[in-house]
Amino acid sequence: MSMPIGKRAVVIGAGMGGLATARALADHFEQVIVLERDSLPADAVPRPGVPQSPQLHALLGGGQRALCELFPDFDVDLARAGAVPLRVGLDLRYDRPGYDPFPRRDLGWLTYAMSRPLIELTLRRRVEEHGNIKLRQRCRAREVLASPDGSAVTAVRYETADGKSDTIATNFVADASGHGSLTLGLLKSLGQELPEETKIGVDIGYASALFAIPPEGLSDWKGVAIFPSPPQVTRSCLMAPVEGNRWLVALCGRRGDWPPGDWDGFLAFAQGLRTPTLYDAIKDATRLGEVGRFGFSESMWRHFERLKAVPRGLLPIGDSICRFNPIYGQGMSVAAQEASLLHRMLRKRVADADPLGGLTEAFLTEAQALIEAPWAMSAIPDFVYPDTRGQRRRIWRMHLISQMLSCGSRPMIRRFTS
Repeated sequence: MSMPIGKRAVVIGAGMGGLATARALADHFEQVIVLERDSLPADAVPRPGVPQSPQLHALLGGGQRALCELFPDFDVDLARAGAVPLRVGLDLRYDRPGYDPFPRRDLGWLTYAMSRPLIELTLRRRVEEHGNIKLRQRCRAREVLASPDGSAVTAVRYETADGKSDTIATNFVADASGHGSLTLGLLKSLGQELPEETKIGVDIGYASALFAIPPEGLSDWKGVAIFPSPPQVTRSCLMAPVEGNRWLVALCGRRGDWPPGDWDGFLAFAQGLRTPTLYDAIKDATRLGEVGRFGFSESMWRHFERLKAVPRGLLPIGDSICRFNPIYGQGMSVAAQEASLLHRMLRKRVADADPLGGLTEAFLTEAQALIEAPWAMSAIPDFVYPDTRGQRRRIWRMHLISQMLSCGSRPMIRRFTS
């Protein structure tokens, strides 16, 4: 640890964002306490506080690099835990409109496919190696407290597993709870303005299921992504190999055309995809467990960077700032990049007379620039669908038209541009 800039920091939430944030803080505070309302399992199994945990997740290249910056050789840890290596551009088959399949290219990047519980467990084990980070399970944060004048955070009130209320004194709180309600609650209690929100209504439903990979496997690819052909065809899918010699299959639909939760309905939905590639792979494969379903109504970006003032020591991070459409797999990676950003900023400030002064404002400004690109990359394809709710930004106009042209959607272009 370098010279500490504070005695204690509190992180709310032990998900991907919270664990990465705890590591970013560990070099600069004598103690980092992570409050998590769930019991944290010793094995790679889903937990109630992450309802989307059984669904297929992806750790994108930027997220993998960020975690390796915070935890050197983290990719090696993933491989040892059973994550499946994938050569980007080669090991996944992409069925895109007009390219079934898309031409294969070795992009020179090795990534890993695994379940969400496995990556979280691997990350949690690395966090636990830091003696000054303490994970407090079954402790539900209830309120962030501030000084009498509201200028700075002073404590977090939480509830223990037996229902007792307790308080931790601190001068730094990272809200990685996902919903961000504690940050909003503090701002409301202080009579301060709340952040503006940009929302994109997508109303998607998706379902994931596990299959044993047949002994013969697949001839020349490990997984498949089937893209829709908007606006008429809304169904899509992604199948990836995960630990334990299994396929994790995710089906997705829009506008009420959502995959069912029973096996027959799941397979029928897969058979109705734009190409038969996935259905042919899983129709005779051994099914494992049950189908898990999840719904997502809207992406949301809270613009904390536009606020005139934020209490000193209060830092929303991860989904508390921005919740992405999950079908693009950006949430974990952006949260990891934000934690890495925080780590770099703290390192630069350690010699300052007041390292925490203006930290939140500076972080939120740089996080805004970090979020802009992935937000646009998901918003643009979402807005190809005419019933997507939200305001279309002018800078996306030509990108949308380009996507529509690639899908042959000239009537839709006329509606969009008229």
